[in-house]
Amino acid sequence: MKLLIVEDESLAASRLEMLINNILSGYEIVGIAKSIEEAVNIIEKNKIDLGFFDIQIEDGLSFDIFEKVNVNFPVIFTTAYNNYAIRAFKLNSIDYLLKPISEIELKNAITKFESIWKKQGNMINISVIDELKQLVAGKYKERFMVKIGNKIEILNTKDISYFYSFNKATYAHTCDDKDFLLSNPLDIIFPLLDPDIFFRISRKHIVNIKYIKSITSFSNSRLVVYSKTKNSEEMIVSREKVRAFKEWVDGLV
Repeated sequence: MKLLIVEDESLAASRLEMLINNILSGYEIVGIAKSIEEAVNIIEKNKIDLGFFDIQIEDGLSFDIFEKVNVNFPVIFTTAYNNYAIRAFKLNSIDYLLKPISEIELKNAITKFESIWKKQGNMINISVIDELKQLVAGKYKERFMVKIGNKIEILNTKDISYFYSFNKATYAHTCDDKDFLLSNPLDIIFPLLDPDIFFRISRKHIVNIKYIKSITSFSNSRLVVYSKTKNSEEMIVSREKVRAFKEWVDGLV
């Protein structure tokens, strides 16, 4: 098995190499790249089975590597940033390791590679990389592309009053009371949204603050949210989220 490390900090690269030594056998580290250019050069000259990419390297974001060369192998990202956007990586079937990397976390990530990626041949979706790149830059998803028959429509995120799941499918309900089927579940969609505007009130609903008409009490200390648009069903705030939801509505978060 051939590995590539993209890391511009010598100490971090040495630590990762040491941890890999403790966990794996029968592998070869084909290179340790400190820049996008070095990484592209190594990828072009080698058949790589697994990559470890630091998100921020000396000449930019490692995401740019995907634009310059065909990355046809799974990647585990490493980062020092522990924010909500970064956690979206796991939801998109992309693993990440938070620095300083622990041996047990690295072992879990490699186990995932061997049990899922290696057997199924899952590769990284470039459209997902584009979205994660925006998240790291502090930008949120501004539009969704939806397919209706042979036609493709663009939904502006600001015009979506709420997202909901129904019968194992995910929909966006717009300000003009139309429902559109989306390709990703709420778990993937929510981290892509501006948290000042959208709140996930339950496993089934994400609401837009701009389209909340009223909020009323419900049983067991829960709340019901009514939209300015038509509700397909009651949108109930989960009991464990009531406090955070009230703070969000009040502008305290």
